[in-house]
Amino acid sequence: MSDSALPPGVAVRESRRGSLIEWAIVVCLAASVGGAFEALRPAAPAVDKPPQESLASAPPAQASTIVDLPPIVTNLGAPQDTWVRLEGSIIFDPKTLPHPEAVAGQIADDVLAYLRTVSLHQLEGPIGLENIRQDLNERAATRSGGKVRAFLIRTLVVQ
Repeated sequence: MSDSALPPGVAVRESRRGSLIEWAIVVCLAASVGGAFEALRPAAPAVDKPPQESLASAPPAQASTIVDLPPIVTNLGAPQDTWVRLEGSIIFDPKTLPHPEAVAGQIADDVLAYLRTVSLHQLEGPIGLENIRQDLNERAATRSGGKVRAFLIRTLVVQ
């Protein structure tokens, strides 16, 4: 619209807000283009340390073993006609846990008893899954006397 199309006595006023929005858009576009170029740039090799020194300075990795638990199938606490199947594993240090099969059986029994008290509402969403994972980790650590490092949920199916 030109100034001649405006009614007499109406002045054109420039909006500072409009210019700030335009400026913000230009800055965001420039930042995203710069980020894209940075992501496409090949990584430069590290020249600070030779590979032998970096391996020698790293702390030694602790050996750990994974034992799969037998699949656990049970009904939930509420609603009672809802079934759950959980396949999990435990991670432990073989030096501290000499007979993992016996502990794995005890942990499986404990998980079965725990799942019978869980309601469907407690399993909903990512927060529910995280809470169940934390509870199972605590139960596995308690049952093994702290010798199990983690309880992994491989599959969890609710039907």
